[in-house]
Amino acid sequence: MPRRTATMLASTLMLIALLCAGVFIPVPYSEMSPGPTVNTLGDHDGEPVLQISGHKTYEASGHLNMTTVRVTSADYKMNLVEAVYGWLAHDNKVVPHDTLYPDGKTEEESTQENAEEFSQSQESAKVAALKELDIPVRSWVVVSTVVKDSPAEGELHAGDVIKSVDGTTVKQPADVAELVTKHKPGEDVVFTVVPAKEQAAAEKENRTATTTEKVTITTTASDDTGEKRAIVGISAGTDHTFPFSIDIKLADVGGPSAGLMFALGIYDKLTPGDLTGGEFVAGTGTIDDDGTVGPIGGIEMKTVGARDKGARYFLTPADNCAAAAEDTPDGLTLVKVKTIDDALDALKDIRSGDTDALPSCTAG
Repeated sequence: MPRRTATMLASTLMLIALLCAGVFIPVPYSEMSPGPTVNTLGDHDGEPVLQISGHKTYEASGHLNMTTVRVTSADYKMNLVEAVYGWLAHDNKVVPHDTLYPDGKTEEESTQENAEEFSQSQESAKVAALKELDIPVRSWVVVSTVVKDSPAEGELHAGDVIKSVDGTTVKQPADVAELVTKHKPGEDVVFTVVPAKEQAAAEKENRTATTTEKVTITTTASDDTGEKRAIVGISAGTDHTFPFSIDIKLADVGGPSAGLMFALGIYDKLTPGDLTGGEFVAGTGTIDDDGTVGPIGGIEMKTVGARDKGARYFLTPADNCAAAAEDTPDGLTLVKVKTIDDALDALKDIRSGDTDALPSCTAG
Protein backbone atom coordinates (compact mmCIF):
# COMPACT_ATOMS: atom_id res chain seq x y z
CA MET A 1 0.00 0.00 0.00
CA PRO A 2 1.44 3.42 -0.94
CA ARG A 3 2.62 5.45 2.07
CA ARG A 4 0.19 8.32 1.33
CA THR A 5 -2.79 5.97 1.19
CA ALA A 6 -1.72 4.25 4.40
CA THR A 7 -1.37 7.60 6.15
CA MET A 8 -4.85 8.72 5.02
CA LEU A 9 -6.35 5.39 6.10
CA ALA A 10 -4.68 5.58 9.51
CA SER A 11 -5.87 9.19 9.96
CA THR A 12 -9.41 8.22 8.99
CA LEU A 13 -9.42 5.29 11.40
CA MET A 14 -8.08 7.52 14.16
CA LEU A 15 -10.79 10.12 13.46
CA ILE A 16 -13.45 7.42 13.59
CA ALA A 17 -12.01 6.17 16.89
CA LEU A 18 -12.06 9.68 18.35
CA LEU A 19 -15.66 10.22 17.24
CA CYS A 20 -16.68 6.91 18.79
CA ALA A 21 -14.91 7.87 22.00
CA GLY A 22 -16.71 11.21 21.96
CA VAL A 23 -20.06 9.50 21.59
CA PHE A 24 -19.60 6.67 24.07
CA ILE A 25 -17.38 8.15 26.80
CA PRO A 26 -19.43 10.12 29.39
CA VAL A 27 -18.17 13.45 30.75
CA PRO A 28 -19.10 15.00 34.14
CA TYR A 29 -21.20 17.83 32.73
CA SER A 30 -24.85 18.85 32.52
CA GLU A 31 -26.65 21.27 30.25
CA MET A 32 -28.91 24.25 30.92
CA SER A 33 -31.18 25.72 28.26
CA PRO A 34 -34.08 28.22 28.14
CA GLY A 35 -37.25 26.77 29.60
CA PRO A 36 -40.89 27.84 29.16
CA THR A 37 -42.18 31.18 30.39
CA VAL A 38 -45.66 31.57 31.88
CA ASN A 39 -47.76 34.71 32.22
CA THR A 40 -48.79 34.98 35.87
CA LEU A 41 -51.74 37.11 34.77
CA GLY A 42 -53.02 34.51 32.32
CA ASP A 43 -53.95 30.85 32.03
CA HIS A 44 -51.81 27.74 31.98
CA ASP A 45 -53.11 24.35 30.88
CA GLY A 46 -56.63 25.73 30.73
CA GLU A 47 -56.91 27.40 34.15
CA PRO A 48 -55.82 30.74 35.64
CA VAL A 49 -52.35 30.71 37.16
CA LEU A 50 -53.53 32.97 40.00
CA GLN A 51 -56.87 32.09 41.58
CA ILE A 52 -58.09 34.51 44.26
CA SER A 53 -61.39 34.18 46.12
CA GLY A 54 -62.85 36.02 49.10
CA HIS A 55 -61.55 39.42 48.00
CA LYS A 56 -62.33 41.80 45.15
CA THR A 57 -60.12 41.27 42.10
CA TYR A 58 -59.60 43.17 38.86
CA GLU A 59 -58.95 42.18 35.26
CA ALA A 60 -55.31 42.60 34.28
CA SER A 61 -53.89 42.80 30.76
CA GLY A 62 -50.35 42.60 29.48
CA HIS A 63 -47.74 40.11 30.61
CA LEU A 64 -45.89 39.51 33.86
CA ASN A 65 -44.08 36.35 32.84
CA MET A 66 -42.09 34.13 35.17
CA THR A 67 -39.19 32.38 33.45
CA THR A 68 -37.59 28.97 33.84
CA VAL A 69 -34.48 27.01 32.96
CA ARG A 70 -34.52 23.49 31.55
CA VAL A 71 -31.73 21.21 32.83
CA THR A 72 -30.64 17.69 32.05
CA SER A 73 -31.59 15.10 34.67
CA ALA A 74 -29.29 13.94 37.47
CA ASP A 75 -28.79 10.51 35.90
CA TYR A 76 -28.26 11.79 32.34
CA LYS A 77 -24.83 10.83 31.03
CA MET A 78 -23.59 13.55 28.68
CA ASN A 79 -20.96 12.51 26.16
CA LEU A 80 -18.09 14.59 24.83
CA VAL A 81 -19.79 15.39 21.52
CA GLU A 82 -22.88 16.73 23.33
CA ALA A 83 -20.70 18.76 25.68
CA VAL A 84 -18.80 20.38 22.79
CA TYR A 85 -22.05 21.11 20.95
CA GLY A 86 -23.47 22.69 24.11
CA TRP A 87 -20.38 24.86 24.57
CA LEU A 88 -20.73 26.08 21.00
CA ALA A 89 -24.52 26.62 21.11
CA HIS A 90 -25.18 30.27 21.96
CA ASP A 91 -28.44 29.73 23.85
CA ASN A 92 -27.28 26.73 25.90
CA LYS A 93 -24.82 26.44 28.76
CA VAL A 94 -22.75 23.43 29.77
CA VAL A 95 -21.81 23.36 33.46
CA PRO A 96 -20.15 20.82 35.76
CA HIS A 97 -22.66 18.18 36.86
CA ASP A 98 -21.98 18.96 40.53
CA THR A 99 -23.13 22.54 39.99
CA LEU A 100 -26.69 21.33 39.47
CA TYR A 101 -26.56 18.18 41.60
CA PRO A 102 -24.05 18.71 44.44
CA ASP A 103 -22.95 15.93 46.77
CA GLY A 104 -24.32 13.20 44.51
CA LYS A 105 -27.89 14.42 44.86
CA THR A 106 -30.37 12.14 43.09
CA GLU A 107 -33.11 13.20 40.68
CA GLU A 108 -35.76 12.45 43.32
CA GLU A 109 -33.95 14.50 45.98
CA SER A 110 -33.47 17.41 43.62
CA THR A 111 -37.14 17.33 42.56
CA GLN A 112 -38.29 17.27 46.19
CA GLU A 113 -36.03 20.15 47.14
CA ASN A 114 -37.19 22.20 44.15
CA ALA A 115 -40.83 21.51 45.01
CA GLU A 116 -40.29 22.69 48.59
CA GLU A 117 -38.53 25.85 47.42
CA PHE A 118 -41.30 26.51 44.89
CA SER A 119 -43.96 26.14 47.59
CA GLN A 120 -42.09 28.47 49.93
CA SER A 121 -41.63 31.04 47.16
CA GLN A 122 -45.39 31.08 46.61
CA GLU A 123 -46.02 31.72 50.31
CA SER A 124 -43.48 34.53 50.43
CA ALA A 125 -44.91 36.04 47.23
CA LYS A 126 -48.36 36.16 48.82
CA VAL A 127 -47.03 37.74 52.00
CA ALA A 128 -44.94 40.33 50.13
CA ALA A 129 -47.86 41.35 47.89
CA LEU A 130 -50.34 41.64 50.77
CA LYS A 131 -47.88 43.59 52.92
CA GLU A 132 -47.40 46.00 50.02
CA LEU A 133 -51.18 46.51 50.03
CA ASP A 134 -51.33 46.87 53.84
CA ILE A 135 -53.46 43.73 54.12
CA PRO A 136 -52.62 41.99 57.44
CA VAL A 137 -51.22 38.45 57.39
CA ARG A 138 -50.89 36.25 60.49
CA SER A 139 -47.51 34.53 60.79
CA TRP A 140 -45.83 32.09 63.17
CA VAL A 141 -42.61 30.10 63.45
CA VAL A 142 -42.78 26.41 62.52
CA VAL A 143 -40.56 23.38 62.17
CA SER A 144 -39.74 23.33 58.45
CA THR A 145 -37.69 20.13 58.30
CA VAL A 146 -36.38 17.48 60.66
CA VAL A 147 -33.02 15.92 59.87
CA LYS A 148 -33.01 12.14 59.61
CA ASP A 149 -31.31 10.36 62.54
CA SER A 150 -31.08 13.62 64.51
CA PRO A 151 -32.17 14.04 68.16
CA ALA A 152 -35.36 15.77 67.00
CA GLU A 153 -36.49 12.90 64.76
CA GLY A 154 -39.71 11.47 66.20
CA GLU A 155 -39.92 14.28 68.77
CA LEU A 156 -40.67 17.28 66.56
CA HIS A 157 -42.46 17.18 63.21
CA ALA A 158 -42.66 19.41 60.14
CA GLY A 159 -45.50 21.88 60.68
CA ASP A 160 -45.25 21.98 64.48
CA VAL A 161 -45.63 25.59 65.66
CA ILE A 162 -42.73 26.62 67.91
CA LYS A 163 -44.11 28.88 70.64
CA SER A 164 -41.03 29.03 72.85
CA VAL A 165 -37.63 27.49 73.57
CA ASP A 166 -36.68 27.07 77.23
CA GLY A 167 -39.57 29.35 78.10
CA THR A 168 -38.41 32.21 75.85
CA THR A 169 -41.01 33.24 73.28
CA VAL A 170 -39.97 32.66 69.67
CA LYS A 171 -40.81 35.53 67.31
CA GLN A 172 -38.80 34.63 64.20
CA PRO A 173 -37.02 31.54 62.83
CA ALA A 174 -33.56 32.82 63.75
CA ASP A 175 -34.59 32.88 67.42
CA VAL A 176 -34.73 29.07 67.49
CA ALA A 177 -31.09 28.50 66.52
CA GLU A 178 -29.96 31.31 68.80
CA LEU A 179 -31.69 29.78 71.82
CA VAL A 180 -30.57 26.21 71.08
CA THR A 181 -26.93 27.19 70.62
CA LYS A 182 -26.87 28.77 74.08
CA HIS A 183 -26.59 25.19 75.28
CA LYS A 184 -23.59 22.90 75.14
CA PRO A 185 -23.84 19.62 73.21
CA GLY A 186 -25.41 16.98 75.44
CA GLU A 187 -27.62 19.40 77.36
CA ASP A 188 -31.42 19.34 77.24
CA VAL A 189 -33.50 21.99 75.52
CA VAL A 190 -37.26 22.34 76.01
CA PHE A 191 -39.55 23.24 73.12
CA THR A 192 -43.14 24.37 73.65
CA VAL A 193 -45.04 23.59 70.46
CA VAL A 194 -48.49 23.37 68.97
CA PRO A 195 -48.57 19.99 67.18
CA ALA A 196 -48.95 20.22 63.42
CA LYS A 197 -52.25 18.29 63.45
CA GLU A 198 -53.74 20.63 66.05
CA GLN A 199 -52.59 23.68 64.06
CA ALA A 200 -54.09 22.28 60.85
CA ALA A 201 -57.41 21.57 62.58
CA ALA A 202 -57.49 25.09 64.05
CA GLU A 203 -56.86 26.66 60.66
CA LYS A 204 -59.59 24.57 59.07
CA GLU A 205 -62.05 25.63 61.79
CA ASN A 206 -60.87 29.26 61.65
CA ARG A 207 -59.84 29.35 65.31
CA THR A 208 -56.64 29.87 67.29
CA ALA A 209 -54.86 26.69 68.33
CA THR A 210 -54.55 26.45 72.12
CA THR A 211 -53.24 22.93 72.73
CA THR A 212 -49.50 22.97 73.41
CA GLU A 213 -46.96 20.32 74.33
CA LYS A 214 -43.53 20.52 75.98
CA VAL A 215 -40.88 18.46 74.19
CA THR A 216 -37.46 17.91 75.76
CA ILE A 217 -34.60 17.08 73.39
CA THR A 218 -30.98 16.36 74.20
CA THR A 219 -28.72 18.39 71.95
CA THR A 220 -25.84 16.96 69.96
CA ALA A 221 -22.71 18.50 68.46
CA SER A 222 -22.76 20.03 65.00
CA ASP A 223 -20.59 18.74 62.18
CA ASP A 224 -18.69 22.03 61.95
CA THR A 225 -14.92 21.75 61.68
CA GLY A 226 -14.45 24.54 64.22
CA GLU A 227 -16.03 24.88 67.65
CA LYS A 228 -18.91 22.41 67.97
CA ARG A 229 -22.34 23.99 68.37
CA ALA A 230 -25.33 22.44 70.08
CA ILE A 231 -28.02 21.40 67.61
CA VAL A 232 -31.20 19.32 67.67
CA GLY A 233 -31.53 18.67 63.93
CA ILE A 234 -34.33 20.93 62.73
CA SER A 235 -34.66 23.97 60.51
CA ALA A 236 -37.22 26.62 61.43
CA GLY A 237 -39.35 28.60 59.01
CA THR A 238 -42.45 30.75 58.87
CA ASP A 239 -46.02 29.77 58.12
CA HIS A 240 -48.92 32.09 57.45
CA THR A 241 -52.68 32.42 57.52
CA PHE A 242 -54.11 34.64 54.81
CA PRO A 243 -57.35 36.63 55.14
CA PHE A 244 -58.63 35.18 51.84
CA SER A 245 -57.72 32.40 49.44
CA ILE A 246 -54.82 32.80 47.00
CA ASP A 247 -53.95 29.71 44.95
CA ILE A 248 -51.13 29.46 42.43
CA LYS A 249 -51.81 26.76 39.85
CA LEU A 250 -48.63 25.85 38.04
CA ALA A 251 -47.37 22.29 37.78
CA ASP A 252 -43.98 20.93 36.72
CA VAL A 253 -42.08 23.98 37.95
CA GLY A 254 -39.63 24.02 40.84
CA GLY A 255 -37.25 26.29 42.70
CA PRO A 256 -37.70 29.70 44.30
CA SER A 257 -37.00 32.02 41.36
CA ALA A 258 -40.62 32.84 40.41
CA GLY A 259 -41.31 34.60 43.71
CA LEU A 260 -41.04 38.18 42.42
CA MET A 261 -43.29 37.61 39.40
CA PHE A 262 -45.93 35.81 41.49
CA ALA A 263 -45.95 38.72 43.95
CA LEU A 264 -46.40 41.25 41.15
CA GLY A 265 -49.16 39.16 39.58
CA ILE A 266 -51.04 38.96 42.88
CA TYR A 267 -50.62 42.72 43.42
CA ASP A 268 -51.93 43.42 39.91
CA LYS A 269 -54.98 41.18 40.42
CA LEU A 270 -55.86 42.96 43.69
CA THR A 271 -55.56 46.53 42.37
CA PRO A 272 -57.47 48.38 39.64
CA GLY A 273 -55.70 49.18 36.38
CA ASP A 274 -52.80 47.37 34.72
CA LEU A 275 -49.31 47.32 36.20
CA THR A 276 -47.77 46.78 32.77
CA GLY A 277 -49.91 49.17 30.75
CA GLY A 278 -50.37 46.29 28.32
CA GLU A 279 -46.62 45.78 27.82
CA PHE A 280 -44.86 42.40 27.78
CA VAL A 281 -42.74 42.28 30.93
CA ALA A 282 -40.90 39.17 32.10
CA GLY A 283 -38.58 38.65 35.02
CA THR A 284 -37.16 36.48 37.74
CA GLY A 285 -35.96 36.65 41.33
CA THR A 286 -36.60 35.11 44.70
CA ILE A 287 -38.60 37.15 47.19
CA ASP A 288 -38.85 37.09 50.96
CA ASP A 289 -41.74 38.08 53.21
CA ASP A 290 -40.48 41.66 53.35
CA GLY A 291 -40.31 42.03 49.57
CA THR A 292 -36.53 41.78 49.13
CA VAL A 293 -35.57 40.33 45.74
CA GLY A 294 -32.74 37.78 45.69
CA PRO A 295 -30.51 36.30 42.96
CA ILE A 296 -31.22 33.17 40.96
CA GLY A 297 -29.38 30.73 38.72
CA GLY A 298 -29.40 30.50 34.94
CA ILE A 299 -30.04 34.19 34.28
CA GLU A 300 -28.65 34.00 30.74
CA MET A 301 -31.08 31.19 29.86
CA LYS A 302 -34.03 33.10 31.30
CA THR A 303 -33.38 36.29 29.36
CA VAL A 304 -33.14 34.28 26.13
CA GLY A 305 -36.39 32.46 26.93
CA ALA A 306 -38.13 35.75 27.68
CA ARG A 307 -36.89 37.36 24.48
CA ASP A 308 -37.99 34.39 22.39
CA LYS A 309 -41.47 34.59 23.94
CA GLY A 310 -41.78 38.29 23.05
CA ALA A 311 -40.79 40.18 26.21
CA ARG A 312 -39.52 43.75 25.87
CA TYR A 313 -38.54 44.31 29.49
CA PHE A 314 -36.91 41.94 31.97
CA LEU A 315 -36.98 42.56 35.73
CA THR A 316 -33.53 41.41 36.86
CA PRO A 317 -32.31 40.86 40.45
CA ALA A 318 -29.54 43.36 41.17
CA ASP A 319 -27.08 40.57 42.01
CA ASN A 320 -27.67 38.98 38.58
CA CYS A 321 -27.39 42.21 36.60
CA ALA A 322 -23.71 42.02 35.67
CA ALA A 323 -24.00 38.46 34.32
CA ALA A 324 -27.23 39.21 32.44
CA ALA A 325 -25.77 42.35 30.85
CA GLU A 326 -22.77 40.52 29.41
CA ASP A 327 -24.94 39.07 26.65
CA THR A 328 -28.33 40.81 26.59
CA PRO A 329 -30.64 39.45 23.86
CA ASP A 330 -31.49 41.98 21.16
CA GLY A 331 -34.66 43.97 21.85
CA LEU A 332 -34.74 43.19 25.59
CA THR A 333 -34.27 45.90 28.22
CA LEU A 334 -32.86 44.67 31.53
CA VAL A 335 -34.29 46.47 34.57
CA LYS A 336 -32.41 46.20 37.88
CA VAL A 337 -34.55 45.55 40.97
CA LYS A 338 -33.68 44.96 44.63
CA THR A 339 -37.18 44.99 46.14
CA ILE A 340 -40.81 44.68 45.14
CA ASP A 341 -41.01 48.48 45.49
CA ASP A 342 -38.27 48.81 42.84
CA ALA A 343 -40.26 46.53 40.54
CA LEU A 344 -43.47 48.50 41.06
CA ASP A 345 -41.65 51.78 40.38
CA ALA A 346 -40.17 50.32 37.20
CA LEU A 347 -43.58 49.12 36.02
CA LYS A 348 -44.96 52.62 36.62
CA ASP A 349 -42.27 54.02 34.31
CA ILE A 350 -42.93 51.32 31.71
CA ARG A 351 -46.67 51.92 31.53
CA SER A 352 -46.15 55.70 31.41
CA GLY A 353 -43.58 55.38 28.62
CA ASP A 354 -40.87 57.05 30.71
CA THR A 355 -38.40 54.24 30.10
CA ASP A 356 -35.32 56.50 30.16
CA ALA A 357 -35.69 56.55 33.95
CA LEU A 358 -35.47 52.76 34.30
CA PRO A 359 -32.53 51.51 36.38
CA SER A 360 -30.47 49.46 33.93
CA CYS A 361 -28.07 46.56 34.29
CA THR A 362 -24.45 47.04 33.30
CA ALA A 363 -21.82 44.39 32.67
CA GLY A 364 -19.26 43.90 35.44
